[in-house]
Amino acid sequence: MDSASLLLHLRRELDGFRACLDGDSAARVEHCGDWTLYDLADHLGRGNLWAAAGVTEGHGDLRAAAAPREPAALGRWFDDTSETLLAALDTDPSTAAWTFFPPHTVGFWQRRRCMETLVHRWDAENALGAPGPLNTELVEDGVSEVFDTMALRMIARGRADPPTVALQLHATDTGSTWTYGPGDPVAVLSGTAENLLLTLWGRLPRTEDALTWEGDRQAGQRVLDGPLVP
Repeated sequence: MDSASLLLHLRRELDGFRACLDGDSAARVEHCGDWTLYDLADHLGRGNLWAAAGVTEGHGDLRAAAAPREPAALGRWFDDTSETLLAALDTDPSTAAWTFFPPHTVGFWQRRRCMETLVHRWDAENALGAPGPLNTELVEDGVSEVFDTMALRMIARGRADPPTVALQLHATDTGSTWTYGPGDPVAVLSGTAENLLLTLWGRLPRTEDALTWEGDRQAGQRVLDGPLVP
């Protein structure tokens, strides 16, 4: 996906998350431990500032202050973090930047913040009882990012072992496929691109009725055990 498309998607996803802050900030976020919507906003907003500093200051050491708790102030604060991020990322994607994994460019953050915001927008909407659909083009790139960036980072940090067999994922709505691991796939997991992404990020169970398995399911499950993402 090109830079302009990523920035457009990022703004839309940030706006979608921001709309949730008009709801109950004490709502529990199901898949984020004991976090509330406030905690999720604090995490995403401070992450916006952290990524922006990676671009504008060339380091990952920023420790931003916590988000304000008063609802109106929280919304304004999140808007400010979003604009700071978007301004920092609105440049040539090949520009050098500090990142936590290759490539060390602005393009890394354009993609990474899109995917981070996409998943957490779903989290926020789910917390309020109304998860909306995810953009299919963005979701497909998100599945790719799990395998070409996030899973490799988990291995590099010693938090996961490399897979010993290959698992293939098949998106039933788009026809796209992804293979992770060495050799020919021993199992295939099929579902819509959206359901595959939500499964990879632990938002849907692997036993979800909308997913189907073929081949050696146990071996395929072990590949997903990774862990593939933080």
